[in-house]
Amino acid sequence: MSVLTPEQVRIHPGGASRDEALQEATDILVAAGAVTPAYVDAMRQREETVSTFMGNGLAIPHGTNDAKDTILASALSVVRYDGGVDWAGDPATFVIGIAGVGDEHLEILSRIAILFSEEDDVARLSAAQTSEELYALLSEVNEG
Repeated sequence: MSVLTPEQVRIHPGGASRDEALQEATDILVAAGAVTPAYVDAMRQREETVSTFMGNGLAIPHGTNDAKDTILASALSVVRYDGGVDWAGDPATFVIGIAGVGDEHLEILSRIAILFSEEDDVARLSAAQTSEELYALLSEVNEG
């Protein structure tokens, strides 16, 4: 299951608002053919209920369960904002948008959680100079 391609990984030198980050995550997933543009509304609804900030500078926005009809395929978007994102009061650097068909998002979530559970790994992800380098470090999320 290939949920991440190099085109779905970006690095920005600046920051963004949470809303801008949600829109960019959606735009990447739309371009990948994974979701319809309406998916961003489902992401916003989830944030209103519960923040998807996970700690370690990571936020993993994804739609609510009733947004399944906006998901066409499982995919990820990965954006590193070196200027940070104020995620409802928490500082996020990595915003990983998740679209999962059926229960696939749970498996994808667990793979991302493992990648970001070790500070050494997060340091490597933060030090990647290019989006290609960042993709190479993240590509193990495709193995399954």
